[in-house]
Amino acid sequence: MLIACLMCLCGFIINEDDSHFFMSREPEQMTIEGLNAFVDQYAGTKVTHLFLCPNAMKASYRSSVWDAIWDMTPSQVEPKNDPVATRWMSNAKLLDERGLDPYAVWIARCREKGISPWLSMRMNDVHNVDDVTSYIHSKFWIDHPEYWRVPGGAGWTDRAFDYGIPEVREHHMKFIRELLERYDPDGLELDWMRFGYHFKPGHEAEGRAILTQFMRDVRALTREWSAKRGHTIQLGARVPTTPESSYGLGMDAQAWAREGLIDMLVPTPFWATTDFDIPVEQWRKDLAETKVVLAPGAEILLRAYPGAEATGNDIMSTRGFAASCLERGADQIYTFNYMDPAPMTGGPEAYRMLLEQGLDLGVVTSQPRRYPVTYRDTVAPGASNGAQLPADARNGAEFKIHIGPAPKKGEARFVAGLAAKDGVAEGKFEATINGVACESVADLENPGQFPGAARAIQFNCPITAIKDGYNTAIIRQKSARPDQQIVWAELRMKS
Repeated sequence: MLIACLMCLCGFIINEDDSHFFMSREPEQMTIEGLNAFVDQYAGTKVTHLFLCPNAMKASYRSSVWDAIWDMTPSQVEPKNDPVATRWMSNAKLLDERGLDPYAVWIARCREKGISPWLSMRMNDVHNVDDVTSYIHSKFWIDHPEYWRVPGGAGWTDRAFDYGIPEVREHHMKFIRELLERYDPDGLELDWMRFGYHFKPGHEAEGRAILTQFMRDVRALTREWSAKRGHTIQLGARVPTTPESSYGLGMDAQAWAREGLIDMLVPTPFWATTDFDIPVEQWRKDLAETKVVLAPGAEILLRAYPGAEATGNDIMSTRGFAASCLERGADQIYTFNYMDPAPMTGGPEAYRMLLEQGLDLGVVTSQPRRYPVTYRDTVAPGASNGAQLPADARNGAEFKIHIGPAPKKGEARFVAGLAAKDGVAEGKFEATINGVACESVADLENPGQFPGAARAIQFNCPITAIKDGYNTAIIRQKSARPDQQIVWAELRMKS
């Protein structure tokens, strides 16, 4: 039996969520052939790992310890006006009625195709908690509002489970035991970023010891089942993008690594935007003298600042993310919500190109790439989200942008999106990169590709001025008032 190797110093990971397959296929595809075809699309590509998520609050299979997605309590309302949700429930149930367990089939098929299969368990999923009658909620959550982080609270973070409560931890541990008993993966990931808040506000510090003990208990289970299966079952975790916020929200990933409790760590945003400034080198230092694989995670969405409209990553921005992270010390690149057939800007062609070219450093730095300015969507109390936008152009707006290795030749361009304000079309601007003047060139067509932008101005930057790592771009309005506002900024590279 082939067991794919986790510890190679390269890797491209795709996380398949708990609903996408069932929502995106027809009932006729709920067959062994349909299940195998899902895996087969990644065979022979650069994808090295498939992380298969079997749950939100409910399981997407007939669990013996949790509700299945098609189970309903008397207080819940069937999603009759939501055909996508109905398809999830009915297709998952249809597979069960046909005696097909999708996760068992996918794990086996991955091994046949040389892809490493993992299970990725969501530890605190609170989709749709504003509607307590939603089909997606478990009976355990409905019956125990006293187990919420803020009982009686209205926000989604309020209604997440409080892991300070022993019954909450045992509820989730039961599912972990079942996953390891029922399936034979290469690894199990605990996804602490679905949704990232696990303790009553103000109790995160005491929560660190609680989650570390929880991780010890899970590690003991993976070791037990490794012995039974005859191969190592790895353990991974998804946490916030910075060590500060991970620690401050109760996820002491450094301690987990030092104790040998994890084999892979995925610093990642929650959902709102990809973070293009993950401090991988800081994580690398914190994980020194451990064998933990570091796999920074990219989300499918981009937002320039909190509250901004979202757009999607394209292949150029995904390459930029990988180039920065790999140069800073990442071992592998992890993608979330990059699911078939066309999650990316650019559609199926771009997605297929991503799969076939992969995200190794030599590949991404030889291709056109872009580095948007974004922010951190999940931070600990008191921590900065790193937002640099929106910015006033009048006095000179400064942006720090990490690009990974600097190109030795080629082109570099700085792009800024301007908000719709009086005088935006006539505004004149100047820019520098690392203190060197850039050349103003014709506006970029289709400024609407940048949310909130009515105009996209461009500057060619001298390639000799570009540095490894961080580059500082400054843009200043030269023309008279009215003052203009920058709502988007990015560097583009072509080697």
